[in-house]
Amino acid sequence: MLGTHLRHSPAAFRSSVPLHRLSFVHNSFHRPGLPEAHPSSRSIRRSDCGLRAAAVVGKTELSQEAPPEHLQGPKVVWYPGHIAKAERQLREQLRQVDVVLEVRDARIISATEHPAVGDWAGDKPRLLLLNQHDRISAADKQKWASHFHTLGTRIFWTNGKSGEGVAKVAKAAQQAADAVNAKRKARGLRPRAVRACVVGFPNVGKSALINRMLGRRVAESAATPGLTRHLRWLSVGGDLNLLDAPGVLPVNLVDQAAAQRLAMCNDIGEASYEATLITAALLESIRRLACGPAILEVVHQRCGLPFPPGMTGDDFLIDFAAAKFSGDKETAAQRILKEFRTNILGNFALELPPAAAAAANPDVLESTNPLHPAEVTQP
Repeated sequence: MLGTHLRHSPAAFRSSVPLHRLSFVHNSFHRPGLPEAHPSSRSIRRSDCGLRAAAVVGKTELSQEAPPEHLQGPKVVWYPGHIAKAERQLREQLRQVDVVLEVRDARIISATEHPAVGDWAGDKPRLLLLNQHDRISAADKQKWASHFHTLGTRIFWTNGKSGEGVAKVAKAAQQAADAVNAKRKARGLRPRAVRACVVGFPNVGKSALINRMLGRRVAESAATPGLTRHLRWLSVGGDLNLLDAPGVLPVNLVDQAAAQRLAMCNDIGEASYEATLITAALLESIRRLACGPAILEVVHQRCGLPFPPGMTGDDFLIDFAAAKFSGDKETAAQRILKEFRTNILGNFALELPPAAAAAANPDVLESTNPLHPAEVTQP
């Protein structure tokens, strides 16, 4: 089995993320500050790291055996300074908010669940928007709908690009506004415009949804994580104002499997990861889906190479690069990532609710982890 090679350039690392905003997490042990050394390269063998993922309601938890010290190194590096600042400002503004609109990526609903949103929202009404639902299959949507119905959670399937589902969200937000003003009236207070906040990870489609709710292009929207960098209030009209907030990443998320899925779906910046490693992890994640064989057949047709059982994602990438791109793994990786992100490979979710995933795959506890040893870097 060929090993996965992890490059780490100190210069590139320093240029992409302010050093004072980062600390390193190695195998669930928090180490403040920077590591003492930045090896220029490390070779990682999958057999050297034991990885096990445990499925729980609403998210995926990663348990990892500690690899040898010489094999340790970050794969996904995130949490730039503007996000830390935005989170502080967001917490302050949320005190003035009446209703919270939480936006998640329908492809990775658990991975884009911010663990602090519940605490931030408190007892305020919270609407859960599952955006980009056109990128997953009807069967996957039904599994998630049943899951949230069991939890008693109302969800809204939305598509910021087409506007699908936005009218229902606006109506629900307005109903929350009416309820707030009814309480104010009962206390002898005059009605006011109700404040709603749109929160979520970078690049999950918050700005596109806001533009649809406003009926005009006000918030910058593009397939680039971190485009919105400042908080600002926007008037929807009538009795509703929206707070547009930058995408906020969790401070203490150490689940590297979830971090990898964020990278696969372009929900964190490209400077945060190596495309070759993420692409190899993506291929192995697809293999473990119930619909995996059909998707890998599309990969076979698109790439001109089979991905047989027993072959690692890294081995496939090496062969694909040699056959089509003169051995350039980076270009080969970007090609596969682009075809996944633009749904050329098909419409499917990378995550399913624990019960549905277990029913589809008896090895679900392993399948939630892309099997690439790595660590996350963050405060």
